[in-house]
Amino acid sequence: MKTIAVLTSGGDAPGMNAAVRAVVRTACENGIKVYGVIRGYNGLINGDFIEMDLRSVSDIINRGGTILYTARCAEFATEEGMRRAVRTCQEWGIEGVVVIGGDGSFRGARDLSERGIPCVGIPGTIDNDIACCDYTIGYDTCLNTIMELVDRIRDTTESHDRCSVIEVMGRRAGYLALNSGIACGATAILIPEVPFDIEKHVIERMKKTQRADKKHFIILCAEGVGVDVKALAAEIEAKTGVESRATILGHTQRGGYPTAKDRIMATRMGNYAVKLLMQDIGNRVVAAQKEEVLDYDIFEALNMKKNIDMNLYNVAHEVSI
Repeated sequence: MKTIAVLTSGGDAPGMNAAVRAVVRTACENGIKVYGVIRGYNGLINGDFIEMDLRSVSDIINRGGTILYTARCAEFATEEGMRRAVRTCQEWGIEGVVVIGGDGSFRGARDLSERGIPCVGIPGTIDNDIACCDYTIGYDTCLNTIMELVDRIRDTTESHDRCSVIEVMGRRAGYLALNSGIACGATAILIPEVPFDIEKHVIERMKKTQRADKKHFIILCAEGVGVDVKALAAEIEAKTGVESRATILGHTQRGGYPTAKDRIMATRMGNYAVKLLMQDIGNRVVAAQKEEVLDYDIFEALNMKKNIDMNLYNVAHEVSI
């Protein structure tokens, strides 16, 4: 390939810039022209491109968010929108596209590949919910951010003998809640993959730990469980007598400097994606498994199911009494 493009799509994730940097520099070092697409598939439809070189990506490896910006694109979900994107790629001489994002972004990459524009997906999402991948870019940074924020909340929770009910991101996946709950010593962790009963899994656990002379509590809720954390805090206070407060961490979880793990994995994945396109290989998703980088067919990747580690879930509650 002589010309490729790179875009970021869906929710931003720390480490996306490191992946963009790796794509651009790998392409440049191999004599390939590379365009950065502004605002995801919107930019691909409208030809909102910037030609990138080695210096275009200087000093971005440490930055959160994405210098290419990101947006969701309803038009691209239509047949006409996809045809416009294909025509734009053809007009600009773009022979392949690297798509950095989550499963929705990969569906777009699959649709483009089917229409003759080879695409390679790189998993960039804080949710860690890409089934073919043990680890997605942005997850480690987000997890560490949550840990730091919950630690700060714990200081005041402990000082006032309170219960803090904290909602974290993750969409329909509970990986952030489960692992941050372990890292922060949460008394109870509510995730969408495991059915729960508030009385049994929260109230009774708190009363049990109260009998062991515990006086402050952290309850971690994944946003995907659909629990109103303010209502839950009120219920806890009414049934246990423990003053309770609710906190929704929100978009503070998305930002910040990416961790070393995210920067390194993003760099490896970005380099790998370009090497696939250099071999005229598209319709693939780059994946990280057991510290190795490999790739899957997009159709196969999208049909995979990712299951929560129930042993880890059980460990979390055995050690949090």
